[in-house]
Amino acid sequence: MSDESSRLLAQFTEIAIRLSTERDLTTLLDLILTQARRVTQSDAGSLYLVEPLGDAAERAPHRLRFTRAQNDSRPPAAWEELTLAIDSGSVAGWVALTREPLVLEDAYRPPAGAPYRINRSFDERLGYRTRSLLTVPMQTAAGDLVGVLQLVNAKRDPAVRLETAADVVREVVPYRAGDVALVRALASQAAVAVDNSLLHAAIERLFEGFVLAAVSAIEQRDPATFGHSARVAQLTTCLAVAVDRLETGPYGGVRFNSEQLRELRYAGLLHDFGKVGVREEILVKARKLPDAALARSRERDRFLVRTAEWEYQRARADYLERHGREGYDRFEASLSAHYAERRRRLDHFLGVVETANLPTDLREEQLAELAEFARETIPDVDGRPAPVLPPDDFRFLSIRKGNLDERERREIESHVTQSFRFLQTIPWTRGLAGIPGIAYAHHERLDGSGYPRRLSGERIPLQIRMMTIADIYDALTASDRPYQPPLRSEQALEILDDEVRQGTVDGELFRVFLEQKVFAKVQRPD
Repeated sequence: MSDESSRLLAQFTEIAIRLSTERDLTTLLDLILTQARRVTQSDAGSLYLVEPLGDAAERAPHRLRFTRAQNDSRPPAAWEELTLAIDSGSVAGWVALTREPLVLEDAYRPPAGAPYRINRSFDERLGYRTRSLLTVPMQTAAGDLVGVLQLVNAKRDPAVRLETAADVVREVVPYRAGDVALVRALASQAAVAVDNSLLHAAIERLFEGFVLAAVSAIEQRDPATFGHSARVAQLTTCLAVAVDRLETGPYGGVRFNSEQLRELRYAGLLHDFGKVGVREEILVKARKLPDAALARSRERDRFLVRTAEWEYQRARADYLERHGREGYDRFEASLSAHYAERRRRLDHFLGVVETANLPTDLREEQLAELAEFARETIPDVDGRPAPVLPPDDFRFLSIRKGNLDERERREIESHVTQSFRFLQTIPWTRGLAGIPGIAYAHHERLDGSGYPRRLSGERIPLQIRMMTIADIYDALTASDRPYQPPLRSEQALEILDDEVRQGTVDGELFRVFLEQKVFAKVQRPD
């Protein structure tokens, strides 16, 4: 094998490797055009893609879209993404129609009887002269047309700029048969790469749709947290970007690539997916008493008030019936005082219950009063003694903090395990394989007080520490939580600062969150 052949083979192998590993379509198209020009020493080139783009089974190439242009002898110029019909009216359209390469020694002098026309508008606008032209179809092995690659003005010396018409005459040479074979092979490789890139993009769109549908399913079951997952995802990725920019400090050497940021975003979007397995009455529970118990409690309260009033009126009527008006005024005054005291006590009882039912910290005196009421009885409809405060109501109202009892809290906390189990069933790519673990641990705390595994310190990865801050901040400032009013941003940041002092939240990450105003990156609806 000659030195030239070895050089070309090495070039082609290098190009093939780069084409096979690049996924970004914009970068890929630039790479295709640049490498095709390099191996043929072309001064300029352009690239067309078929429309519509999509899966091969759905693709019907109706037109070509002018997508890329490069020129070493003219400065970058604004150009329109014009479209061409796939017909014999243009060189690119003709090549797309026939699926055969076309070589022109002088583009301004096509063969006699050629059906295609040369578009000189670019040359006229920039004072350029297109002479030698090589146009090849970009076609996969399965026969799917992906686009058309067009190379302009092969040069003797690739470093020479074609400033004048004389330069073109002196430096431009026709494309050789070897160039055609090489570019056809390159175009075939490029077609596969573009097709794979489009397929990869379609898969990503499909997966993005699946993720958003999953988030929608969560929010349909728990409207109170609408938008929470998206905000946590955004806050977490914004914090990661801020950390990525650090040059000093504990995280000065930490860097996140685009795949890692995407992993964080998806983990944020899906971190609460396990809530689909939590009972709805617990998800939307706003007070300590379940909705059904709260309704029964209010009915019982109204019954107590009506009973007290009925007994008051009955006692008055009985006295008048038995004794007439004699001594009635004194009796009625005593009875009214007793009734007023009973109503006061009932009103106080209702107030204690309503206050204890709020998802706030329960004071000792409130608990003592609840216990006192729980010991009192009233006759039920059958005349048997029934507790003023039933045992189940007393149990719920005696919750010291929040609005969930231990059983309900365990069920809520189980959502992280259910998220993990669900996310583990998805065949993630290598770059997204950490999503289940991040979602699983977003309620862990540095001091080991979190759940579900009581992880602490360095056992909690950096990505999870960032999501923890985002999750806490959004939960505190959310305006649609039924169990708490939203806090102002300053209040939420003060609470996070307290968490740092208590050793539950990463202080360095919180400093970045605060100083870089990451918390302000999310826009909330009115």
